[in-house]
Amino acid sequence: MADDMQGPNNPDYPIPEELRSNVTITTLDRLYNWSRARSVWPMMFGLACCAIEMIATAASRYDQSRFGMEVVRPSPRQCDLMIVSGTVTKKMVPQIVRLYNQMSEPRYVLAMGACASGGGPFKEGYNVVDGIDKFIPVDVYVPGCPPTPQALLNGFIALHRKIEGQSLKTVPWYHRGESEPIPIPLLGPDLIDPRQAALIRAQTAASPAEEPAAD
Repeated sequence: MADDMQGPNNPDYPIPEELRSNVTITTLDRLYNWSRARSVWPMMFGLACCAIEMIATAASRYDQSRFGMEVVRPSPRQCDLMIVSGTVTKKMVPQIVRLYNQMSEPRYVLAMGACASGGGPFKEGYNVVDGIDKFIPVDVYVPGCPPTPQALLNGFIALHRKIEGQSLKTVPWYHRGESEPIPIPLLGPDLIDPRQAALIRAQTAASPAEEPAAD
């Protein structure tokens, strides 16, 4: 009876009829998101020295299993969190995008370290991208070079808070229709994002043609 007096049945604070459905949805959101946040299965995508700290986080000393994240899967079909840890080279970007497309929704991405977040000390290098968020959406950034296991655990907590704040009415994976996969970048003399193909063609057409060299 005491719980009813504190909830939507409290006569001192009546809820209008048009808002009662929102109360139900909010309750479902909290229950649904609480269970999702505490059963996140990460896919460790270790690329450089940040991967060493990520492995240490999964060991017994830091015990990431207390966050419900101890089930690390090698297959993207069984994961809902991609941890990109380390320097992202142009050669590796197509594989990351392909694996992200293979993950089932809801899915999240955590960029661990300065290199994965923005290029780090190799920013603007000839073979390094300036952050993986240029190609896939990133939900949580963990700063550091490399970040400590405590920093990665803080990133997990930030992801939990984001999941718990989502609503079944607004999340994209419950809308009608299929979600469009991200086009896989093309690796040739340089890395080309297919989403920028129209821009590349426009700039190529606007640039003046090179004059033949004089004999």
